[in-house]
Amino acid sequence: MTTVFTNGVFDLLHVGHVRLLQFARAQGDHLIVAINSDASTARVKGADRPVVPVNERAEVLRALRSVDDVQIFDEDTPELLIQRLRPDVLVKGPACRGTEIPGATFVESIGGRVATPDWPVEHSSTQLVGRIIRTVGAIE
Repeated sequence: MTTVFTNGVFDLLHVGHVRLLQFARAQGDHLIVAINSDASTARVKGADRPVVPVNERAEVLRALRSVDDVQIFDEDTPELLIQRLRPDVLVKGPACRGTEIPGATFVESIGGRVATPDWPVEHSSTQLVGRIIRTVGAIE
């Protein structure tokens, strides 16, 4: 069995998330999705995030056919969780291409691989939150 791991905040689930999860699922037999806790999200994204609490984000992800397991982590990166779970494949979104991906060195050191889709970065929860704020501001 090939275990695949991906992670992120997954705040305000959008089509970019769905496409990434489908891509990740296609890389193996068992997809683990790790999500930042609320405290971790606030440290990484800012004090006004997440919009959706961690338990609700986890519930939405667990409902998706492509997802086999959801893990919550409180650190700023999932490096420790990756070392504990030892996935065969680490998947990150297209925004991470060309950057240092937490856990990549470890996964490769145990014979695994890193996969990133080659499509353009078109969707972001941060951009979506900004658009919502601008829209609400225009209405008021």
